[in-house]
Amino acid sequence: MTHIRNAAPAARRSASPVRRRVAFGAVAAATLAASLAMPLSTAWAAQQDTAAASSGRAADSRKAALQRNLDDVVRKDGVVGAQAALVDGKHRVSVRSGTAELGTDKAVPHNGYFRMGSNTKTFVATVLLQLESEGRLRLSDTVDHWLPGLIEGNGNDGKRITVRQLLQHTSGLPDYAARLPGISDEKKFQKHRFDSYQPRDLVELALRDEPTFEPGKGWSYSNTGYVVAGMIIEKATGRTWSDEVRSRIIEPLGLKHTFAAGDERLGLPEPHAKSYMQFKAGGPLVESTEVNMTWGDAAGSLVTTSKDLTRFWQKLLGGQLLGPKQLKQMRTTVPIVVDGQDTGERAGLGVLWRPLSCGGGYWGHGGTTLGHLNANGFVGKGERGVIAMRSTNLAAEDRDVRTDKLVDDALCRRK
Repeated sequence: MTHIRNAAPAARRSASPVRRRVAFGAVAAATLAASLAMPLSTAWAAQQDTAAASSGRAADSRKAALQRNLDDVVRKDGVVGAQAALVDGKHRVSVRSGTAELGTDKAVPHNGYFRMGSNTKTFVATVLLQLESEGRLRLSDTVDHWLPGLIEGNGNDGKRITVRQLLQHTSGLPDYAARLPGISDEKKFQKHRFDSYQPRDLVELALRDEPTFEPGKGWSYSNTGYVVAGMIIEKATGRTWSDEVRSRIIEPLGLKHTFAAGDERLGLPEPHAKSYMQFKAGGPLVESTEVNMTWGDAAGSLVTTSKDLTRFWQKLLGGQLLGPKQLKQMRTTVPIVVDGQDTGERAGLGVLWRPLSCGGGYWGHGGTTLGHLNANGFVGKGERGVIAMRSTNLAAEDRDVRTDKLVDDALCRRK
């Protein structure tokens, strides 16, 4: 439901600092001379017009760059359709590329519905941190404290795994996704695409395998951990994780186009682009718009739009969903190490941090499903961010390199 890369984007060369200072000095001198040659009010108005024009040109430039990068994703990766949105303060631009349906010229909707996949985990982690702030649970609580006997067998032990470890992928729980029958082969997908799963079914699939490592002794992405986290939410509140997400996040923020897809909704509301899955590199694109997403559960079953998801990230990082203590805990990270190699990325509680080629880094949590891939990133308190959605999930190992480059370029580009 998501994919961790082993390398950060290559650093971009910057203009000479001396050249930038000289250029700035020339502009400042010209502006001063012009202002002295006219009445103060006229000079002020002229400066405002100049600033507005400059801002407009910068916005146009950023939009053009976003469009070029999205076109690259579609053309060079073989994606059917894609859409991206960039927010900077109160300004928002949206671009699209490709088509909404293979073999047609139907445009991709600017704010169409899509399955967010593993970005669902950020919503679930937010709810658990809210519950912690209310004193209804602790991050140090063990799984067995809430769900006695759920995690046992093949060396897996819920008495030794904490809520924090579930949220940070340090539990060592094996990932059930590898054992799902319908996600790795086209024939099996067609046979199982409408299968329905209960959370315990998914946990039982995972427990057929031994732990990846001892709890707290490593890092490994595990969808199983978030299914268990969703079950803990239900045990602590008496309501399902999706009900709590709706009442605590979706409704307060007015996210009218975000919901959990269960057994009752197999397709997507209008408008949307059709989704396509490629099961092997170079293989055909299989239409996958209608599918039962109960296999994603609390690890990846939410549906949204780019506007809704943007608002969620802005409010989360802006401190409107969590208090300072809980937000700090969410953003306290551990290194993401894959195959013994430090990727340069870091994992918090339901959030990931990635370095930017221009320095610094951003928060986000992309996701993949059977036909959708989305990448996102936000800096600071969420005032600047980008979301990219692809309606095609490719089998290639480097399937998300250009999408990641789009996010990096959009956040680094100021002009």
